[in-house]
Order: sequence, then structure tokens, then C-alpha cells
Amino acid sequence: MASLLQWQCHTFDGFTLTTLYEMLRLRDQVFVLEQQSIYGDLDGLDQQALHVVGCNGNGVLQAYARILAPGDKYSDATAITRVVVDPALRGAGIGQQLMTEALLQCQQRFPSVAQQLSAQVSSLGFYQALGFQTISAPYDDGGIEHVDMRREG
Repeated sequence: MASLLQWQCHTFDGFTLTTLYEMLRLRDQVFVLEQQSIYGDLDGLDQQALHVVGCNGNGVLQAYARILAPGDKYSDATAITRVVVDPALRGAGIGQQLMTEALLQCQQRFPSVAQQLSAQVSSLGFYQALGFQTISAPYDDGGIEHVDMRREG
């Protein structure tokens, strides 16, 4: 399937003010409002992260993931966090494209390093299809059951 979005990966300084606002709004819309998960989204890690963004033809951000270098969250793996797709695009394959782009960026920037993430239990099959394996028991994260998953580099 051809991508409906144009993909970029950049540092925090690569955001325009408008796109930064769109990213924060999308994270808030899905994680806090839709999923009713109250947690501190602004965790101080955005400034050191790489940001994978998918924008439509008008430049509006509609998919997003954050990549943290080894040592920023996990000692021996990159972390892929804040994976989110605009609810209006769900079912169009955008989540798979987003994760494919995030994994490609991890491999290019941190060769031979594993990738790790905290996945909602309801999304296990999605991440397993991308090569991730469960490495923890389920735990509560913001009122939603999660597991840690890892994919070797």
C-alpha cells in the first residue's frame, strides 16, 4: 500500500511551532482524552529524542513516534515511544508504515542495537508481526495494561 503520508525524522529543533503543537495535540487527543489515561506526557525526553512524523499533503501531522537513543530509557536498546496515529486514519495501514519508518530510523542511526517498547496488551499482535517479542509480565501504565517488548538489532 502506498503511503498517504510523507515521512520525516528529525530532532526537537526540527519542529515548526505549528507541527510541535499538532504533535502534542495528537498525543493528548489519543492518550489522554480517548484512552482516558492520565499521565505526565511531557516527561522531559522530547528535547533529546528523534521524532518520526507523518504529514499529509497539506503538511498536517497525522502520525507520530518518538525514538530515544540507547541509555536514554533502556541501557542497551533504543526506545520507541508515543506511537500514535490520527483516529481518522486508523485501519488504513498507517500504523504499520509509521512503525516501519521508526524501525528503519533506528537501524540507520543505531546499527545492530535492539529496539524496545512498552506496548498496550491490545496491540500485541501488531508488534509481534513487526518482530517484537514480549519480555515482561503485564503491568498497569496510566490505567492501561502494557507489556515490554523487544526486537533484536
